[in-house]
Amino acid sequence: MALQGNLRDFPFSQLLNLISLANKTGRLVVESPAQSAEVFFREGKLAYAQFRHDDASLAAVLLRGGKISQAQYQILQQRAAQMNDKELGVLLINAGYLSQADVLKSLQDDYCDVLQRLFGWTEGAFYFEADEPSPENRITVKMDLENLIIEGSRQAHELIHLQEEIPSLDVSLKFRERPERDLKDIHLSVQEWKVISYVNPKNTLRQIAGAADLNEIEIRRVVYSLLQAGVVEMVRPGGSFTWNSSNMFPSKDRTEQKSLVNRLIQRIRSI
Repeated sequence: MALQGNLRDFPFSQLLNLISLANKTGRLVVESPAQSAEVFFREGKLAYAQFRHDDASLAAVLLRGGKISQAQYQILQQRAAQMNDKELGVLLINAGYLSQADVLKSLQDDYCDVLQRLFGWTEGAFYFEADEPSPENRITVKMDLENLIIEGSRQAHELIHLQEEIPSLDVSLKFRERPERDLKDIHLSVQEWKVISYVNPKNTLRQIAGAADLNEIEIRRVVYSLLQAGVVEMVRPGGSFTWNSSNMFPSKDRTEQKSLVNRLIQRIRSI
């Protein structure tokens, strides 16, 4: 009988710990209303992981890892459409485009990223099927879970702190009337700029997270940093989820609006 339950009762880090300690081989499926993932293990070690709605092909993994360009990805999609990942990997290595280490590092980083995102899930049904083999058309790895579990535990403690600071995701954001710091002096991450693009009293944090593809930890972490920087403040939601650039800025002064828009554009271009 498959092991099954819900992450609110059995956190993801505990699932990994159980699989690691028991040296389990099989497939773990985790499902939420918006997304689902499957993770394969071999003798208690990570073998393969993917989100089902994402492109999990080797070409896509190499693109996400910065090993190939968008143009190269499109060429591979066209010319190597009939190849599986193993065949494509051998082709790229033999042709001298990439080393075996490059391919394996990209795969390991991509699989670990899936697990890191799952650590942020506090709810979601799961089931584990023992002895389920990894996909034959994918390249598998063999990674110890200990460091990933430690990182997951750290994230769990961080989430507790962030939940205290931001108890609900059903609140909205607006720009402060007089930001404590000039935006041009603030170094923001890509995720933070992505969230800023949806700042509007009509958009709740939950809706922004969905639009920006951020999990519960990520959206709280980004919003907390923006709050600490004095860029935004939390308000009660004021309508349905819409993003209108004309309503994006609190100031009605056209000069201030133009200045803020220019700073946003310049900062985005520099990323």
